[in-house]
Amino acid sequence: MQLLNFAIIKLTICIVIGIIIGYLIGIPLDLSFYITIFLFALLFIAFIIAKKQFIKTIWFGLLTFALIISIGVLTTNLHNERNFSNHYSYQILEEKDSLKTISFRIREVLKPGNYYDKYIIDILKIDDTSVNGKSLLNVEKDSLQLPLKVDDIFITKTEFKNLIHPLNPNQFDYKNYLEKKYIYNQLFINKQSLIQVSSDTHTLFGIANNLRAHINSKLKHYNFKPDELAIINALFLGQRQDISEEVYSSYTNAGAIHILAVSGLHVGIILIILNFVFKPIERLKNGYFLKTILLVSMLWSFAVIAGLSASVTRAVTMFSIVAIAMNLKRPTNVYNTLAISILVILLFKPLFIFDVGFQLSYLAVFAIVIIDPLLYKLWKPKNKIIDIYWHTLTITIAAQFGIIPISLYYFHQFPGLFFISNLAIIPLLGIILGFGIIVILLAVLNLLPQLLADIFGYIIDWMNSVVSWISAQETFLFKDISFGILYVIVSYFLIVSLVKIFIKRNYKSLKMVLIAILIFQASAIFIEYQSPDNKFIIFHKSRFSIIGNVKDKKIKVAHDLDSLTQSKNKIIRDYAVGNHLNIVEDKTIQSIYLLNNKSVLVIDSLGVYNLKSIEPDYVYLRQSPKLNLNRLIDSIKPKYIIADGSNYKSYIINWEDICKKRKLPFHQTSKKGAFIIDY
Repeated sequence: MQLLNFAIIKLTICIVIGIIIGYLIGIPLDLSFYITIFLFALLFIAFIIAKKQFIKTIWFGLLTFALIISIGVLTTNLHNERNFSNHYSYQILEEKDSLKTISFRIREVLKPGNYYDKYIIDILKIDDTSVNGKSLLNVEKDSLQLPLKVDDIFITKTEFKNLIHPLNPNQFDYKNYLEKKYIYNQLFINKQSLIQVSSDTHTLFGIANNLRAHINSKLKHYNFKPDELAIINALFLGQRQDISEEVYSSYTNAGAIHILAVSGLHVGIILIILNFVFKPIERLKNGYFLKTILLVSMLWSFAVIAGLSASVTRAVTMFSIVAIAMNLKRPTNVYNTLAISILVILLFKPLFIFDVGFQLSYLAVFAIVIIDPLLYKLWKPKNKIIDIYWHTLTITIAAQFGIIPISLYYFHQFPGLFFISNLAIIPLLGIILGFGIIVILLAVLNLLPQLLADIFGYIIDWMNSVVSWISAQETFLFKDISFGILYVIVSYFLIVSLVKIFIKRNYKSLKMVLIAILIFQASAIFIEYQSPDNKFIIFHKSRFSIIGNVKDKKIKVAHDLDSLTQSKNKIIRDYAVGNHLNIVEDKTIQSIYLLNNKSVLVIDSLGVYNLKSIEPDYVYLRQSPKLNLNRLIDSIKPKYIIADGSNYKSYIINWEDICKKRKLPFHQTSKKGAFIIDY
C-alpha cells in the first residue's frame, strides 16, 4: 500500500498498536517504563553501528517500531491515574462499603437520566487525604434545585459504588465505556447532602462552561424555541445534552447526526472564516507568523468551548497543522497531516482510539480523501451550482464507504436516504454557521435585532423539519442489522479491494476482489454456524418479566410488558441483533417449560405450584408470589431458584436468606443479570 510509504503513518500505526496492547494486556507501569528505556538504548546502539556501515540492515527499523509500540504502552499507563498511589481507589479499598467524607469538583455535566442528574467529577480529598481520579456522580432529580455547575467544589459523606456491567446480554456496556474515560466508581446522593465549598472558576472547563452559560442567557432573550436553542448549542458550542430524544432520533435516522457533532466540516468552515478575517495581518512584519498564532489560538479556544470531544479535538488538531503549513508556506500532504493529528491526539488522550466519534471521524476523512477524487472525476458539471451539489454527493458517498461497516457494528442501522439530508443541508451549512456566528456575537453584545434572530430561528427550524421529514420515511431506514466485528474486518477488506480495482483494473486487483468476496461469504457461514441454539433466558427488567427461548435460529419471546414499555424496550432486540436471531412473539408466560431433560416451574403472584408428575430443576419466581419458600423446597426439591426484577426487594432478600441456609443456589437477576439455561 502506498500509504505505508510515509514514515509518520508507520509510526502512528505502531502507537495505535501499543495503546491497544497497553489497554488489553495491562502491562505494569514500571515494566513498560523499563522496556521503553531498554529499547531506546538498543536503538541508540543500532544507530551508532548503522552510521559506520555502508549496508543498511532491517534491525534499525524493527527496533524503531518496537520502541514506538512500547511508547504507546507507556503512554496508556501514564494516563491511567490508577497506576499511581494517590488515586482515590486505594483509599476506598481499605474499608469497603463505609461512609467517606468526600471532597470533589464538578468537571463535566452529562445528559441527565430518568431519575438522576449526571456529572463527571474530580475527587480532591477522601477524609483528610488528598487524592486524584475521576468518578461518576448521580444526583437525585429535584425540580426545586438548580443544576450543579462546572468547577463548583462540594463536600459530602457517602460511599463509593462499583460500576456494573449490563444485566442483560448484548446490551450497551456503560461500565466499559466509562472505564475508557478512566472512571471506575460512582456516587449516588441527593442535593440536600451536599455542602458547597467553592463556586469559583478554577479550570479551562469552568471558564468554557461559564462562557456557554453566558451565551445561552443572551440567546434566551430572543424567544428561540427549545429545539432551536438545543441545535444552536450543538452546532456552535458542542453541547448536545439538551437535544430532545425525538430530534436526536430524527437526525440519527436521517443519516445527518454528524451535522450536530462539531467536527472537521464545522472547524474547516470556521478556519476559512478566520483566515479571511485575519488576512490584513499578513501585511505586518512577521504577519504570517502572528496570523498563524492567532488562528491556532482561536481554533483551540473554540475546541475548549465545545468541550474537547473526540471529534472536535481531532478536527482542531488536524486544521491547526493545516493552518501552520498554509501560513508558513510549507507544502502539506493530507495523509501526513491526518497521521500527525492522530499521533498528537493519542499521545495526550490514548484511549480516544476506542471512542466511536474518533473512529468515525478519521474513517470518514480517510475515505473522502481516497475515494472522493475517484467519484468526482466521473462527471464534471459545467454549471457551478450543479457542481457544488455533485461534489457534495460524491463526498457523502465516499464518507459512507468509510463508516458503513463500523456504523453497522455500533448502531445496527443504515439510513438509506442519508444522501438527501446531506444534499439539502451541507451546501448551506457554511452560510448557516457564518450567520450563526454573527447572531451569537451580536446577541452577546446586546446588538442583535429580533428580526435577525427570527430569521436564524426559522433557518434552524427548517433544517429540523427537513431532517424530520427524511427520518419519517421509514421504508428507507434499515434497522436491526446484525453486524459483528468479523463482518467489520472483512467489509473493510472488501472496500479496499473495490477501491483498488477502481483505480487499477488488472488481474491482480480482480483477484483481490474475488478473494474478499469469498472471505465475506465464508465469514457469513461461520457466523451463522456460531449463532446460539437451544437457550432459555430469563432477562432482567425492573417491574416486569421477560423470557426468551432460543431455538432454530429464532428467539420465542414471552413477557408481561404493557404497550408503552414494550415500544421502548430494547432488551430482546439487542439480544436478537447481537446473535443473528429472528424474533417470534409469544405474549403469554407459561407455568411450566420443558427443555429436553430439564424443566422450569414458573410461579407468579398467585403462588400456585401443585405438582405431582414432575420435580422441576428450576423454580422461577416472578411478580412477588406469596409463598412459603421452605415448604416449596421440601415438596418439589428444585436444584435452582431464580427471581427476576418483577419481585419486591424485601421478598428477594428473604428468599436469598432462605436459600443460603438451605445451601440452594439462588439467582437474582437485579444483581447477577439474566439467567441462561443451555439445553
